[in-house]
Amino acid sequence: MAEGQIRKALSGYYYVYQNGELIQCRGRGVFRNRGESPLVGDFVDYTQEGDSDGYIMKIHPRMNELVRPPIANIDQAILVFSVKEPDFNTILLDRFLVVLESFHVKPIICLTKMDLLKEEERVKLTRYIDDYKLIGYEIIETYKNDKTLLERLQPVLEGKTSVLAGQSGVGKSTLLNTLLPHLELQTSDISHSLGRGKHTTRHVELIEVCGGLLADTPGFSSFDFDTIEKEELTSCFPEFERLSEGCKFRGCLHIKEPKCAVKTALEKDQIPTYRYEHYQQFLQEILDRKPRY
Repeated sequence: MAEGQIRKALSGYYYVYQNGELIQCRGRGVFRNRGESPLVGDFVDYTQEGDSDGYIMKIHPRMNELVRPPIANIDQAILVFSVKEPDFNTILLDRFLVVLESFHVKPIICLTKMDLLKEEERVKLTRYIDDYKLIGYEIIETYKNDKTLLERLQPVLEGKTSVLAGQSGVGKSTLLNTLLPHLELQTSDISHSLGRGKHTTRHVELIEVCGGLLADTPGFSSFDFDTIEKEELTSCFPEFERLSEGCKFRGCLHIKEPKCAVKTALEKDQIPTYRYEHYQQFLQEILDRKPRY
């Protein structure tokens, strides 16, 4: 058997990369019987005879995996958010950040269309940028016809497996076209009636770029918290997790408990009010979730 990495999944086939070429493979029936499925990003053992299709025989243990999109062994996610058309949305960004933190995937925030901002809008956005930087998130700002983008993204992408994610219409395909002009990915105008663009990517694929691997990810436009328990939510807000060491009670949910370090920091304006409000909303979603059987 040979070992390789699944770089693309399309129409029931898995394309395994080894020694500079992609081997078209099918998954063994045993995976279906176990309720398992190979994912893009998986390292696998496979067999192949002659020019026939190969067969994936074994999936190696995963560092992590995402359900939507179906992809494994991700180092980081570049979250592409436009600041205009559609407008910057902190609650959607926080949903992305929480889910990525829960899967131990490093988030990097990429803000597009900065050139569309008016001065008063720029001042307001700068406050948000400062908040997220203080938490510890890396932020990349991009503009139309940005000549320095490739140079700035090179050290971010090099040696990493990254996913590119965000709402439709925020500029993901434009960003990929800047990185890989030969792809010529289709882009769409913003639909003013829907407030979003039409997503045109139809499959998950890892593409070599800037010394790393990058995936554009269809379906990666919203998240729920199906896999997060209420006790885990604090750890998905890094600034809350740091503060929670000072809470009186272990497992403090930062809602009604006395001597809560997070609520004390909130009262002292040491954490943004909107982050705490989002935490409350997400916690309620988890509490309202139907039990899993």
